[in-house]
Amino acid sequence: MSKFAETLDSGKFIVTSELNPPKGVDLDSLFQKAETLKGMVDAFNVTDSAASRMAMAPIGPASLLQDRGIETILHITGRDRNRIALQAELLAAHALGVTNALCMSGDPPGTGDHLDAKAIMDLDALGLLRAAKSMERGIDVGGNDLKGVPAFRLGAVANPGSPDLDAEIQRMGEKIEAGASFFQTQAVYDLEGFERFATAAKGFTVPIIAGMIVLKSARMARNLNANLPGVFVSDALIEEMDAAESKSDASIEIAARIAKELRSLCGGVHIMAIGWEDRIPPILEAAGLRS
Repeated sequence: MSKFAETLDSGKFIVTSELNPPKGVDLDSLFQKAETLKGMVDAFNVTDSAASRMAMAPIGPASLLQDRGIETILHITGRDRNRIALQAELLAAHALGVTNALCMSGDPPGTGDHLDAKAIMDLDALGLLRAAKSMERGIDVGGNDLKGVPAFRLGAVANPGSPDLDAEIQRMGEKIEAGASFFQTQAVYDLEGFERFATAAKGFTVPIIAGMIVLKSARMARNLNANLPGVFVSDALIEEMDAAESKSDASIEIAARIAKELRSLCGGVHIMAIGWEDRIPPILEAAGLRS
């Protein structure tokens, strides 16, 4: 069992963050960010060409981070590979000691930096979860026996701001049935909306880790509203960012305030700092999550 899996099972309020592999081969910055936050963050998501912008495959950095004693959650998406390649990647990840995986369909290629790329989508998030659970039983998707059986801690994503909350809750239930043992969510700024979501999901016994994108400016907040489905940054928060003399201080204060409120509503927070990883320690300290 991975350390992250043990933390999930302990019932502790979880803190995860995110690292984006480089577009290139220089991993120094990624390692530096991880080492700085080691001990404050329970695990780091290692993304799979986030927003469909080509970057180093996450399996390499995830394995190297595990070798450094830093717990990782491998992003694996159905966007770019068929079921043969996806299962092969999961087996390779297990062999390298990377056993936490977040299964999702992935952003469509048209939103990224290779506009002519074609999505594969042989397996969606549910298909990925089912494939991984099948391999844990010693059988691949094609019904063939495996030589040696892997074990994973599988997660999935959820959108608390979905316009069809009933459908979102139903989809979460299907993901749990398929093998998801934790959820990480889209970014949360609307606490009343998240409370409605948490109430609807209260029958689930798996941890829900609420997403948080650290706001850098009012312009960024407006862009999130315009471009991220299910995300709603209120006018009051936008005005607070706009009026702040120090955007950094305001960003830390807002994120810490939201994290405090989320403590009673879910099982953890997933902080996406997008280059502002040095703000994560003061956010966690101000929220009372780390000393």
